[in-house]
Amino acid sequence: MKTLKFKNGDEMPAIGLGTWKSAKGEVAKAVKTAIQNGYRHIDCAATYGNEAEVGEALAEVLKEGIVKREELWITSKLWNNSHKKEDVLPALKQTLKDLQLDYLDLYLIHWPVAFKPGVAFPENDDDYLSLEEVPIIETWEAMIDAKKEGLTKHIGVSNFSQTKLEDLIKKTDDIPEMNQVELHPYLQQNELIEFCSKNNIHLTAYSPLGSGDRSDEMKAKDEPSLLENKVITTIAKKHGASPAQVIINWDTLRGTAVIPKSTNETRIIENLESTGVKLDEDDLQKIAELDDNFRYVTGKFFVTKGNSYKDIYDEE
Repeated sequence: MKTLKFKNGDEMPAIGLGTWKSAKGEVAKAVKTAIQNGYRHIDCAATYGNEAEVGEALAEVLKEGIVKREELWITSKLWNNSHKKEDVLPALKQTLKDLQLDYLDLYLIHWPVAFKPGVAFPENDDDYLSLEEVPIIETWEAMIDAKKEGLTKHIGVSNFSQTKLEDLIKKTDDIPEMNQVELHPYLQQNELIEFCSKNNIHLTAYSPLGSGDRSDEMKAKDEPSLLENKVITTIAKKHGASPAQVIINWDTLRGTAVIPKSTNETRIIENLESTGVKLDEDDLQKIAELDDNFRYVTGKFFVTKGNSYKDIYDEE
């Protein structure tokens, strides 16, 4: 298993189990199945609404001796309604309580978007706090405090553009150690990867397989299917692999971590076995040609009259 190495020597397994959209009643079994079959990296978030059930699974595998806590890498994320400095530590402590853990391995600012405290999801402009009211640096300084208190070993961000990373880096000596972003053959993010590499920021790819189980409200009309793409399926057939295995292997070859979500035992195991796929230069060139800057997760769910999703990614 490839790993991403941090400055202090800690290593994060490159392939993890994503838990976004994993339903209650299914996610605990998925986490246990993953760990029993070799996963050591589990990606969570408060807003997924399932951390308590993930915590039950983690407690069980630890109690049963299947794995030791120090062998696991557990990531979670700060939701947008807890960006004020005084709200960060309480949010993290709630996540730790739900996950039944004493510390996280990695804690991320989920989005560069702030809601008013208590707002689970905005319905209008009044539910937001502007980045002038709650600057990212304010939230970030509280993340640093969490790290100093030992509540998390590493800190980072998610859904941050190069522009937002550059702005944050100018204001702190303790720069993000991770940026988790949507990344797949249709959205290869080459410039962001290069920037993060130069600044010693690791990247994790979310929705690596196209997130086909998103709600209909989040889907574009006639959006392209990654898993049915002819280039991907042809390469998969060539290697006797699944399309998902090809994409996951492609992600790790580029030096990023990747967190495919599944609650299906066969696919959970199959995704980890992607390490056995051996893509060649011809495969990589053909996949490189698929880049179309296409986002499955557009950020449009944050749009109200006064808020534009374009501001999130700093794209036209």
